[in-house]
Amino acid sequence: MHRMKLNTAYSQILSLSVPIMLGSAAQNIIVLSDNVFLYHYNSLDFAAAGLVGVFYLIVASIGYGFSRGGQIIIARRNGEHNYIGAGTDFQALFLFELTLSIILFLLLQLFSRDFFSMFINNPDILEKCVEYIKYRSWGVFFSYLGVSLIAFYTGIANTKFIIYDTIVLIIVNIILNYVLVFGKAGFPAMGIGGAALASTLAEVVAFVVFIAYMIYDKANRKYELLSIHRLSITTFKSMFNISFPIVFQSILGIGSWFLFFSFIENVGGRDLEISNLMRTVYLILSIPCWGYSAGINTLVSNFIGNKKRQAVLPLIYKTTKLNLLSTMLISMPVVLFPEFFLYPLFGKEDMTLILLAKPYMPILLAILMTFGTGGIFINGLIGTGHTQTALRIQTIFTIVYIVYSYLMIKQWYHGLNWAWGAEILYWGGITVMSLLYLKTKKWHFLKF
Repeated sequence: MHRMKLNTAYSQILSLSVPIMLGSAAQNIIVLSDNVFLYHYNSLDFAAAGLVGVFYLIVASIGYGFSRGGQIIIARRNGEHNYIGAGTDFQALFLFELTLSIILFLLLQLFSRDFFSMFINNPDILEKCVEYIKYRSWGVFFSYLGVSLIAFYTGIANTKFIIYDTIVLIIVNIILNYVLVFGKAGFPAMGIGGAALASTLAEVVAFVVFIAYMIYDKANRKYELLSIHRLSITTFKSMFNISFPIVFQSILGIGSWFLFFSFIENVGGRDLEISNLMRTVYLILSIPCWGYSAGINTLVSNFIGNKKRQAVLPLIYKTTKLNLLSTMLISMPVVLFPEFFLYPLFGKEDMTLILLAKPYMPILLAILMTFGTGGIFINGLIGTGHTQTALRIQTIFTIVYIVYSYLMIKQWYHGLNWAWGAEILYWGGITVMSLLYLKTKKWHFLKF
């Protein structure tokens, strides 16, 4: 029977975070796979995929945000050794995600054309976006229910199977992309619709595999997941109160980036292209931080539930060190030799864009280091359950981020180094404020 032994050893941090890291990498590989296949299909589908992909990221982040809140509560119950309570909280999260997925599916099916027509003038691009949503929206059910399963297993610190399930997801997605985008094995060529359908079907398969594992996993019998638990309004209310600030944080983050790139777009085409390349590299190289961030959520919640509050800050410090080391190891080769590492993905017919972006790679490394610190500290704070405080901190520095970006780009433009300095200001401020709040120990007294 699985039972987590709580300690601040680096081995425990790694054992919990690495599978989550690989899961994060899997999602990036899926997006990359879709884009590569569509790039080789035609330029119109490729262009539309980039646009509608950002929109779907917002949809996915809503389900993910609520699952993070459920994960915190499940981890707290697990730390308290209240296993039936953890199982009850999982069922509440599962039902909540199911209800949410039904609502969003209906909204996507009924109003996607009206929504996209407000922002897209090109009728061909509009039709491609609507086609993508037509198939991709069916994946909302399996995506949202899938993240609730991941939240449960992450919350009880049993993350090994997440690796196997994400491997299944990747393999199925790549195979189906090839078949459905290009029309192989007797199927018609579907282009962007095929990419959307491939992602949806891959999520279906991964969900079924995960459900089968959950049913036959003897280690989780003590949680009584297959029994019908009595769910109270209080449980749902607590989950919503903790989760909503996390969801709003995700929307703030995506929204501020949208504004940043809208400012850059007004500067000139080349700067926008360079910034898009930097953003893509940023997302890939920041994968360790996402893994460690989800891991610190769970560990902090378990530690508090186990009445080991004094170990929380040392745990956060150790996780930060691991994250910075991991990020440095994977980032330095790319920063020093971008032409070697980026050419297979972004080189196209020539190296022009990569060579233009190379002088800005040092600022990207500085951003990754700052993010690697701030991301861990604020997620450690979220793990205490003080999600409202975390939201207030992020809101303050989102405003700072937007004002700085506007002034530096629209008013006093001094180049991309100064523009991207907004990221350092943002994560640096979050680091300081999160640490100061954690040191107050006010979070010691929060109950839910």
